[in-house]
Formats: sequence, C-alpha cells, structure tokens
Amino acid sequence: MSTGDELRAAVGARRDLGPDFEDAIVESFLEKMGQEVDRRVDERLATLGPKGKGKGKNVARQPGPSEGQRLALAIVSLALGTVLTLAVIVGGKEMWVIAPIWFAVIVINGIFGSNRN
Repeated sequence: MSTGDELRAAVGARRDLGPDFEDAIVESFLEKMGQEVDRRVDERLATLGPKGKGKGKNVARQPGPSEGQRLALAIVSLALGTVLTLAVIVGGKEMWVIAPIWFAVIVINGIFGSNRN
C-alpha cells in the first residue's frame, strides 16, 4: 500500500470511527510511516556498498566543507569582524575588545578550514 493509500485509509477510518479513536488512528499511521522511512533508509544504505570489515557497520564518509563554503565563511567573518571593530571604535568602547573579536575570527576560520576530509 502506498503512502497516499495509507493516508486515505487513516482519514476514512477517522470518519467511520469518529474523533474518539483519532489518537489511535494517528499513532497507527505514524507507526506505518516510520516503518516505511526505515525501509527506505535501509534500501539506500544497502546501495552504498559492502559493509566495513571488522565491526560489521557501513561507514559512510562525509565530505568536508567545500571551497565555496570556506570562502563564504572567510568573507562573512571578515566583514563581521570589520563591522564589530568599527562599532567598538565609534562607540567609544574599550579598545581591548577588538583583540578577542579578531581572535574569534581566526579560530573559527582555522577550525572550519582544517576540516578537510
């Protein structure tokens, strides 16, 4: 039975049984949908290839950030650091606040840039 058929059956059962059984109908529908999602995930995992040796688990390697993402982070963080620096200067705040701003920019970019898989 397809997802649409399941939904139509649940709505029909709700009409036939009335609002007193609504919770049970919703729970049943969600359980069936959960099983369908599990089945589809299992199918996709099976297409990834053979299971890893030793632990019997399929290890999917996630790619690191792309060059475009690194560039975007660099541009945004430099712009934000500049705006915050100007705000500190114009606002007459203590100048020592500028150092932690730029330290954070450097650390964030360093961590993000080192995630190369």
